Amino acid sequence: MADKPRDPGVSIWVSPPKERRRGSAPAGLSRDRIVRTVVELLDAEGVQAFTMRKLAAALDVTPMSVYWYVDNKDELLELALDEAFGDMRIPPLGDGDDWRAHLRLLAHEYRRCLHDHPWAAQLAGQFLALGPNSLFFSTSAIGAIRRTGLTGDRLGGALGLVLQFVYGFALAESQWLQRVKASGLHEDELNRVIRGVAQQADARFAENADLLPPAEDGGIRASRDLQFETGLDIALAGIDATIAADH
Repeated sequence: MADKPRDPGVSIWVSPPKERRRGSAPAGLSRDRIVRTVVELLDAEGVQAFTMRKLAAALDVTPMSVYWYVDNKDELLELALDEAFGDMRIPPLGDGDDWRAHLRLLAHEYRRCLHDHPWAAQLAGQFLALGPNSLFFSTSAIGAIRRTGLTGDRLGGALGLVLQFVYGFALAESQWLQRVKASGLHEDELNRVIRGVAQQADARFAENADLLPPAEDGGIRASRDLQFETGLDIALAGIDATIAADH
């Protein structure tokens, strides 16, 4: 059964409840089980390799059994994205919680989620984030940023500064790790190979080598972690500076 094209503005979270097809639900199957299996397949192979036939095989059911619960693959991907966001360990924002500490926690959990589920960064730009886990994350972030006292465009800009920094960083990180996996090399080794190629292509590369992740000194992973933490510090410091300028 071919997947039906879907209006990109439509979300499974706001669509009217679908009428069940005639007959009873397939035995031993549930939407939760299906979605968890989708996440496992996406983690293992990525979005491009995912098919409904592979999903049905992993569940040991017929493809038609899956379509009893969803209309098409897009609905499954949207459900899987929200399931992945549910992996973020974010406590409710307490009355006395500091906005900086809460945003820092959100940033680290968001990055970890996109690192553990590299495909999620791709889908986050494709689907509306309206699932319960997505909304908990976004409303928690909004609740924290409101405590800065900023309003209007400044409030929206501050929130975007943090969340888009994390998203962009994690997206680039996931693409790098996919390249590492495809190369069959350890990422530090691949980093050294790329440095060598760059130096051969342009001798001026050496002049800017200090701006790039070091080949040694803890490895590129440690360098990525430091860059992320430093960038987050700068973003939060910028919000603090904006607050100070407004008072």
